[in-house]
Amino acid sequence: MTTDSLIEAAQRLATLRDSIDRAARLTQRTADAINLIAVSKTHDADAIRPLLHAGQRRFGENRVQEAQEKWPALREEFSAVELHLVGQLQSNKAADAVALFDVIHSLDRPSLLTALARAMDAADKRVPCFIQVNIGAEEQKGGCAIADLPALIAAARAADIPVLGLMCVPPADIEAAPFFALLAKIAREEGLERLSMGMSGDYETAIMLGATDIRVGTALFGERPSPARPVPASGRGMLRNSRA
Repeated sequence: MTTDSLIEAAQRLATLRDSIDRAARLTQRTADAINLIAVSKTHDADAIRPLLHAGQRRFGENRVQEAQEKWPALREEFSAVELHLVGQLQSNKAADAVALFDVIHSLDRPSLLTALARAMDAADKRVPCFIQVNIGAEEQKGGCAIADLPALIAAARAADIPVLGLMCVPPADIEAAPFFALLAKIAREEGLERLSMGMSGDYETAIMLGATDIRVGTALFGERPSPARPVPASGRGMLRNSRA
């Protein structure tokens, strides 16, 4: 870790926070009302430390195993870290996710709900969750269908899983605003206050449409290195947050 890397991280974080504040003020909010989640997927501990030194404490990871490899040691170095799972979660990783993460953004189906409830009961720990909505009805993407959402919310509450709000990843290469507006409308109808939406390319739009939690990677870290392992071409095993 060099002085230059510390300065660059601090500058990127300050610039992003200023932009967040400007967008938030358009909805009569301030930057303090927006939870900035620095998406550190594929970045190693050395790339993450400068942001930690700059004061960033919320981070997001896509994969349980990758997070297990770097965050326990980082948490020993830095206090008050809040770790978010922002990628798709396989049911067989539920116990590991409950043990490691403070917030899960990708609860999206009954089988995962059952696995998470069982893991939370076993650990005597309740991990707050966002329910991920397949807002663009994309077959290749994880998320609960809009029509199935009320039942999943009710089941989560019945299982004593804290439901924070809704999360979405809009379709790529299409204007995101209508999808953000739709998610906000659904959240209001379901009585949910928090919205996890917006990435590096569209977080300002998301904030203006009600986002409370934004997931930003590239604007803070620069372009990501290539994944260490192949990404599945399709299926539910991975959520590709390509615009984080």
